[in-house]
This record gives sequence, C-alpha cells and structure tokens, in this order.
Amino acid sequence: MSELNLLPEQAYADLKTFLDGWVERTETPSYIETDPVLFMHAYEEKTDRELAGFFAAIMAWGRRDIVISKVDDLLRRMDYRPADFIRNYEPSDQRHFRGFKHRTFKPVDIHWLVTILHRILRRFGSFEAFWKECYRKAITSGRELMGVFPEQFFALAPEAPRRTRKHISSADRNSACKRLYLYLRWAVRSGSPVDTGIMSFMPPSELKIPLDVHVARQARLLGLLDRKYNDWKATTALTAVLRRLDPGDPAKYDYALFGLGISEEQPPEKFLVNRQYAMGVN
Repeated sequence: MSELNLLPEQAYADLKTFLDGWVERTETPSYIETDPVLFMHAYEEKTDRELAGFFAAIMAWGRRDIVISKVDDLLRRMDYRPADFIRNYEPSDQRHFRGFKHRTFKPVDIHWLVTILHRILRRFGSFEAFWKECYRKAITSGRELMGVFPEQFFALAPEAPRRTRKHISSADRNSACKRLYLYLRWAVRSGSPVDTGIMSFMPPSELKIPLDVHVARQARLLGLLDRKYNDWKATTALTAVLRRLDPGDPAKYDYALFGLGISEEQPPEKFLVNRQYAMGVN
C-alpha cells in the first residue's frame, strides 16, 4: 500500500464543521435501539448499569444485532439482575453459563470475569471505585490507564487462565483497547442522548477514541490518521488529532466517523485525502 497522507492544515476548520454535523446526525436517542449501549439504559441502579454495560462493551465484537442477542442471553442467565448475581456469586453458580458462547468467549471466561467483578465489588464497593483507583495509579506512575486497568483487574485473580486474559485488552500489548474505551465513552461522557455519564472519575477530555474498523477507515480516508495498523499507537495518534477539533470531548467524533463508516454517503471531495479507503481498500 502507498504511504498515507495527512489532512492539510488549512482544512481542519472545515472538516470540524463537517464532522460536528455528523455527530449531531448520529448521536441521537434512536441510536440506542440498535447498539449494545442499550444495556446501560436498561437499568435504573448504577451498579447494574455499570456491570451490564461492561459485558456489553467487552463483547462488542461483530454485528451489533448479534452482540445484543448474546449480551441479552448472558444477562438472562443472571436473571437480568447483574449486580445482585455478581455480588453473591459463588463458584457453583458457573452452572448458569453452561452452553454460553460468543466468538471466543466461553463459559470458563465468563466465570472468571464474574469472579473478578465479584472481588472488585467486595473490595472496592463499586466498579467505578476500582476504575478510579486504576486512574490514580496511572497518573502517579505516568502509565496509560489501559495498561494499569487490565493489570489490576487480573491481579485480583492471578489464577485466571491465559485465555480469559485475552478478552481484556492492554495498551502494554499495543492493543487499540477499542472495547474498553467504548465502555468509558458510554460511562464517562455526560450531556449526551446516548452516553450515560454515570462515572465521573476522569474527565471526558482524557477519553481516547474507540478505534474500530469503521472509525479507522474513515479516519484514514479523511487524512486524520496515517498509521496503517489498528493498534494502540493508532488510537493515541487519532485521539491527538481529534483533540484539535474538540479538546474537551474528542471521543464524540466516534459518532461522526462511525456514522460515516456505515453510511452510503461519500464525504465531500475536498476531504478525500486517501481515496483508496473510499473504495474499501485496507
């Protein structure tokens, strides 16, 4: 593949106007109905929302309708009461997960993820309190939050198998951490018709973009990203550019780039910096 070009400096103001318009078009209440974020809107109690949303985010892999079906199946096995189920979880309760499968998720993975969440609630009192402690450790150590979070998460269950650890991405392994930042977008951004703002341990200005294939392709097409791989370096590079468009809320452009990615509309000609991505070439 040829080298990728970046957007010319003088085009940023016009592109911001264009992308802000796509945020308004995409980030609407109707978005919730067809997206896994709906599980964060399905409950009133904060811990239910946090835990249902976490599973919805880490399982957000593949077609959204299938993800929704699989998350619903998992929550049904918890009697649609994730907070109570996880707070009171015992090893014998893993029988509820027999036969469950989604992509590479198997019953053993759900058992260990629930076990760790049970230990988090017991030790920290809430899932947000755990995130807050990870955030504090990241700030004081100068590390990435998405390096600290998976490390501290599995420190609560060092006996968990390696296969389960692969379901929680780490910036230390150069993963894009798309699903974890999708979860934080849902939980941290406030004043949104879609994102819930139920967590306040970090400001929205520090969120990074959830880098999925639609977002990455559109970012390259528009000259916002010149890295060819969907990894942690691409996540940080794209987020830095999006902070130029809105320093206080860079993650909102997830809606614009995702909306463009699933739309049949083509961006204006002047924004087509790397045209091969308009044709779906990776």
